[in-house]
Amino acid sequence: MSFIFNAGTKIVCGSAGKPVLNAVSILRRDMSKVFTGGAVCENEIVLENHASADDESYEISVGGRVTVRAGGDLGFVYALLYISENYLGVKPFWFWMDQKLERKESVLIDEGVTKSKKYAVRFRGWFFNDEVLMLKWKINGDERETWRMAFETLLRCGGNMTIPGTDKMSRKNRQLAADMGLWITHHHAEPLGAEMFARRYTGVDASYTKHPEMFYELWDEAAREQKDYKVVWNLCFRGQGDKPFWGDDKSGKFDTPEKRGALISEVIAKQRDLVKKYVQNPVFCTNLYGEIMELYKDGYINLDDDIIKVRADNGYGKMVTRRRDSHNVRVSSMPEKDGGSQGIYYHVSFYDLQAANHITMLPNSVDFVNRELNAVLENNGGAFWIINCSNVKPHVYFLDAVRKKWEGKNISDETHSAEFASDYFGADENIRRAFKEYPNVMLRFGGNEDEKAGEQFYTENARVLAHSLIRADFGGAGGLKWIADGTLFEQAKTLLNICLNGMGALERYFDMCRSISGGLSASVKPLFDETVFLQAKIHYYCARGMIALCKSVIEFGEKNYKDAFLFAGDSAALYDTANNEMRASENGVWRGFYSNDCFADIKHSAYMARKAMGTIREYGDNARHDTWQRDAAYSEEDRDVFLLLLTDNHMTDDELYKEMREK
Repeated sequence: MSFIFNAGTKIVCGSAGKPVLNAVSILRRDMSKVFTGGAVCENEIVLENHASADDESYEISVGGRVTVRAGGDLGFVYALLYISENYLGVKPFWFWMDQKLERKESVLIDEGVTKSKKYAVRFRGWFFNDEVLMLKWKINGDERETWRMAFETLLRCGGNMTIPGTDKMSRKNRQLAADMGLWITHHHAEPLGAEMFARRYTGVDASYTKHPEMFYELWDEAAREQKDYKVVWNLCFRGQGDKPFWGDDKSGKFDTPEKRGALISEVIAKQRDLVKKYVQNPVFCTNLYGEIMELYKDGYINLDDDIIKVRADNGYGKMVTRRRDSHNVRVSSMPEKDGGSQGIYYHVSFYDLQAANHITMLPNSVDFVNRELNAVLENNGGAFWIINCSNVKPHVYFLDAVRKKWEGKNISDETHSAEFASDYFGADENIRRAFKEYPNVMLRFGGNEDEKAGEQFYTENARVLAHSLIRADFGGAGGLKWIADGTLFEQAKTLLNICLNGMGALERYFDMCRSISGGLSASVKPLFDETVFLQAKIHYYCARGMIALCKSVIEFGEKNYKDAFLFAGDSAALYDTANNEMRASENGVWRGFYSNDCFADIKHSAYMARKAMGTIREYGDNARHDTWQRDAAYSEEDRDVFLLLLTDNHMTDDELYKEMREK
């Protein structure tokens, strides 16, 4: 017998806990979005406890009624979201992709039984890191709704764990995440999710050797606060921020790898014992991140067998240690088959002040990600995956790809682009091609396969370049030595050549997206323009802005000050264009989404280019600021007559730039 799913269907859940009640509320909301009119017939979806099943498994039986049996809260949550997706058509990223749901009177569900499948990864979730856009943007003015929707999406993707924000936000959002059924884990620089030492003990030297009791107080407090949550406890010891602790400790006692590893090992053992005071059978992990990976590889850190060892990619999807400044040893961080319980911290978004992606997609291919994650699973790395999702919206394409990986599927640029386009764009072949081609046109800044540039390459480095010009640091910018050596002018030439080598592909991709956009229907065009085409625009205009600024610095070095001034003005205008395109994409619920773009900070790149204009003008114009204005604005017959010094107000740099450009 078939089941008629309709507006009259009741959901009977008895004395369910908060996670299940939340999922029931989500399903009812989705029913109201899909079903039209009144009830076709009254029937029931009934939730029944199945004591012998594990917490995440479920069984859906369809007959005269729908019976959902599960062993725990997450099993019921996943089952109800399965019903939402498979019978109402609500896709995992429906909210972030503005999915338009098909309205209908009812849905006929065939009789039968559906059983949940086992995931390839035990603990799987998202780290809302560098979440600066979500700090200011609110859904209809409600900050909690923003996070509620983010956690709902994670659950729809089959996630069961989260780091629910960075620093203060992680503690603020813990309860909501737990109420929705998620496990909590912690930032790799926040032991046990405790408050940062420097925030609690302002002005006190953050030295464990001097103040061990203060650190222990913070850790003990964190354990007590979270003892009733489901937690994967992060055991670690790093500095006050995302950096090594020995940078903060001025005692000089940690001047060798042996000493550093010994302290980390000691602290982890103490944190482990502390948690066991409050929690029975706790789950532990530790992040072998950056310098910690290097110490562990060299045998300086000792870990108990019950600790999940979490290894990290380099921020670009490659399982090697990350680059820090110019230090780029690329030690393998791939799990090892005989390494015990292992997992990964993996980035689809990254912020490194060098070349990573924060407001645009990962610049590497789905094929590449598939290879890396397959190798992780083959090497016994399926105990724990935490994915850096930052602000979600710019990264849904790759978050959807990773979802498929932790489900145990193989993915590729060919298949994933087709499936994603089908789910959210109506299977448009041109849109599929736009997603598939994106990684092929990203600018290369190094010789390794993963070294492709996100938008930070054009924004952060441009600001460093402008800063050095303004300060007359012509010997070379320290912040650029990771990519270019020599004088500032030589660094500008290196950056220029990197950008020029990739500009042709970016321009062709931009033109392709513009052509695709022009041929789309009114129902699809806005979504395409506000997603992949927007990201094409960010790359295209920011890369051109970087090229113009590099030319400005080079011309300045040749004392061609007018040309340098004009190129700096061009750069500012191009960054403005990129920022304006980004802000123009904020429609409907997304109004204000990019207002707090303070990492890539395209608008600040424009600001720094304008400051460079002002500096250049001081070198090329006279002290009275009338020579360039006369040359640009006065007729040839008036230019050399000085009876009146000026006949108009002094021009601002922008006014002068526009006048000079028109000529």
